[in-house]
Amino acid sequence: MSGPPAGKGEPVSDRRQLVAYLEQGCKPPGDFRIGTEHEKFAFRWRDLRPLAYEEPGGIRDLLMGLARGFGWRVIEEDGRPIALEQGRARITLEPGGQLELAGAPLLHLHETCAEVHTHLEQVRTIAEPLGVGLLGLGFQPKWRREDIPWMPKGRYAIMRRYMPRVGRLGLDMMLRTCTIQVNLDFASEADMVRKFRAAMALQPVVTALFANSPFRDGRPSGYLSYRSHVWSDTDPDRCGLLPFVFEEGMGFERYVDYVLDVPMYFVYRDGRYIDVAGHPFRLFLEGKLPGFEGEVATLSDFADHLTTIFTDVRLKHYLEMRGADGGPWRELCGLPALWTGLLYHPPSLDAALELCRDWTLEDHRYLRREVPRRALAVRFRGRTLREWALDLLEIASAGLKARSYTDLDGNDERQYLARLFEIAQSGRTPAEEKLERYHGPWRESVDPLFREYAY
Repeated sequence: MSGPPAGKGEPVSDRRQLVAYLEQGCKPPGDFRIGTEHEKFAFRWRDLRPLAYEEPGGIRDLLMGLARGFGWRVIEEDGRPIALEQGRARITLEPGGQLELAGAPLLHLHETCAEVHTHLEQVRTIAEPLGVGLLGLGFQPKWRREDIPWMPKGRYAIMRRYMPRVGRLGLDMMLRTCTIQVNLDFASEADMVRKFRAAMALQPVVTALFANSPFRDGRPSGYLSYRSHVWSDTDPDRCGLLPFVFEEGMGFERYVDYVLDVPMYFVYRDGRYIDVAGHPFRLFLEGKLPGFEGEVATLSDFADHLTTIFTDVRLKHYLEMRGADGGPWRELCGLPALWTGLLYHPPSLDAALELCRDWTLEDHRYLRREVPRRALAVRFRGRTLREWALDLLEIASAGLKARSYTDLDGNDERQYLARLFEIAQSGRTPAEEKLERYHGPWRESVDPLFREYAY
């Protein structure tokens, strides 16, 4: 999630300004970039507990150690370090202390994976002397919601109050989930629509491939991606499927209309987050927002509001693919490889759209409902999702081959799909691998997971 906004921005007097704001994301294909984000759980080795912010060796010390050791610039809120910045990359905090790298926009996947590797090395360098470990997983496997310390960020306090009003699992989403995300560009409105449709339709297949959250409160949850299930009961106003994406007339204007009716969380003014939770942004645009009557919304307010949309695909000045569980290094590189191969090569995008061309709205809802529990074993249109995933990976592989970006050894970007092919060919998700160990050598304890899967 984002840090404090940079400023108030341009006043908005007309809805068309918001459409134009999204249109600014269009760029020529030669300027397309890949932005990868990933979150991980920080924990104390001595007792596996999640880190508090202020405790010795806690989140604050971790951030300051990274700043001092590797030249990251500190971003503060109310005098507290809450994020780091270096060039166009950021390290930010999720509500429960999950550490996120929001990577720089990069040209190819070799750069992406080098960035991830460097980041993990830096974090390990600071974390090890503090007795801290880091774990890539979709959902906190051991500790209950009430065991997770909250981070001191103003927007999170507002969300904490609001979430229980609209869903049962919103606080779990905030405190106990981690994801991998990739941000990709579009050339035009038509290109954005094609990519949005492909990404939203195929997201359940990707969620299944990356299913890596089988535990809750120290035992199996009954789901392979419990993180994905959590989103189904977080907030129906800002989560889930967007049927209008598949309808005629989808475009920037239609997306703005949707965003205007999503309830706000806050307005940021003079260094403070002001609670306006539950009121649609449309009221702000009309000068009727309670507490801000007569005040005009700004583009900065709109940009903030866009960050509170939590669908599996989200539109800003780029498209964000948000459907994957957190995981280890190979999967951190695998997600951007998959979506880059599908969306940045026009024939591969054509093939991906053809794959889901005649899927109905009920098909989309069925997949979104069934995948969190059964992942690649879900049967869909006479085949398992494992078979659909293999088709998707072949299409992505062709896209990456066509891009022809090679590393110093002459290997192209297809190498980063290897782990995903392993999963799809075996039909055994990372979650099922962990469940086998839980029922076998781990003797029905999740504690070994921290030792065996820490970065």
